[in-house]
Amino acid sequence: MTVRLAVLWIAVVILAVAGLVPLLTMFLQSVVVDGQFNLSFYAQIVTSSRQWSLLGNSLILASLTTLGTTLVGLPLGILLGKSDLPLRRTFIFLFTIPLLIPPYVTAVSWFDVLGRNGLLSKSYPSLAATTSSWLFGLPGCVLVLSSTFLPVVMILTITFLKTVNPHLEEAARLSSNWFGVLKGVTVPLARSGIFLASLLVFLLSLGEFGVPMFLRYNVFPVEAFTQFSAFFDYGAAAAAAVPLALITCLVLLLEANFLREKTYQLRPASGAALQIRLGRLRNVVFLTVSLFCIVLVLLPLSALLVQSASQAAYTEAIWRAGDSLLRSLLYAAMGASLLVLLGFATGYLIHSRALGICRSVDTLTVVLFAMPSTVIGIGLISLWNQPSTTFIYATPAIILLGYIAQYTALSSRITVSTLSQIPVSMEEAAEISGAGWLRQVALIIAPLAKRGLAGAWLVCYIFCLRDTGITMMVYPPGRDTLPVRIFSLMANGPPDLIAALCIILILCTLLPLSLLAVVIRLKRQES
Repeated sequence: MTVRLAVLWIAVVILAVAGLVPLLTMFLQSVVVDGQFNLSFYAQIVTSSRQWSLLGNSLILASLTTLGTTLVGLPLGILLGKSDLPLRRTFIFLFTIPLLIPPYVTAVSWFDVLGRNGLLSKSYPSLAATTSSWLFGLPGCVLVLSSTFLPVVMILTITFLKTVNPHLEEAARLSSNWFGVLKGVTVPLARSGIFLASLLVFLLSLGEFGVPMFLRYNVFPVEAFTQFSAFFDYGAAAAAAVPLALITCLVLLLEANFLREKTYQLRPASGAALQIRLGRLRNVVFLTVSLFCIVLVLLPLSALLVQSASQAAYTEAIWRAGDSLLRSLLYAAMGASLLVLLGFATGYLIHSRALGICRSVDTLTVVLFAMPSTVIGIGLISLWNQPSTTFIYATPAIILLGYIAQYTALSSRITVSTLSQIPVSMEEAAEISGAGWLRQVALIIAPLAKRGLAGAWLVCYIFCLRDTGITMMVYPPGRDTLPVRIFSLMANGPPDLIAALCIILILCTLLPLSLLAVVIRLKRQES
């Protein structure tokens, strides 16, 4: 076996051990009781009206969130990706902020706006009861999750718009205005990306449990978490997680059958992209987008700043959660590094199709990414909570395995897109000259793909830093991260302390992005 195949097979085994085997173990625990085949856990779910109600609530929440993000994110992506709207990059950055932080932090920020003691109640006390009751329920969950996942639709719309052939748009412009071009040409050609974004939003909303738990809206993912954390019933928790896993797999069948080949390689179309000239509507559209950004992003973040505006709050936050913050930064850096290494191997496998199971590996990474974090967490516990594996289960290694399971798709997909832009002839020339595969990777592939790999590391770092679901399920005693510490303190912690911790987490997330922006600007000035 060549070195290349050995490395690729090792990557496949690591991914299977981190993700596939735990899911299979979880399923076995749900159907085997005292060594015998037993479906009693599933019988309780099927015959319980409460379980069906929870599942219905989850589907309603996911559907409404998907509908809202698509209706808003599509036109927003078009405006920020194709028009001459001022400050487009600034708007893209601001609208992306909610995606970079744990969703429940956004819920806390909206609580500081609409809650009984929020900013709105201080200005209009008569509205406090109405806004608070509206926030704690389905409308509030839809608001929070829509603002969180809106960037998914927006960014994918912008990305896929760049793949539309501008010559087709030019031809359509000869006989139609821009509205007709967008309706008849641009949006239909980019619909695969829009549909993919909607599927991702649906699955991410379906598996979210932090926001519904905080806003007291009963959904199915909370049931699985409660069965484990409150009752320590592994079999019932595993059975409660299986329906979510099945729904995820069914939805991803659509992506596998209709979208997968269209999202392997995202290359800009040849020719200069056409820009929509807003003309006299430019100022009106700019004010509308600005107002929308202020209400959806800046207002809740400002509420957090106001709530935490005291030195005592930040001093107490560092004192009570400084160790968790350091662990979060360390785990995120380690997880991102491991994900880039594994993602490069799996991405190379998918791109080169060096093994016959490349499509299966790609499908597995996508399934694990879309899988609710509670499902992956229960799977990891089912596999590793054994006396012989305490060296994994009782250490931060279990958290890193969770990161590998859920986020490999991010680094893998970025690697595939990066490798697709490197000429195959360069690798072939190196092979003809006698260079081994590792030497090709070190001297040719990695240097040419360094920007993409650096971007993959940054994306993985942010997702590991913001992770709450997996970490909360599997972290060893005394090894919690900052998101988990914040979530634990929300029940009875002082509001100013919670707000200060949320601001610290947001700053830790945005700091690497700000540094990257500075580096890019300096390089552009040098060139």
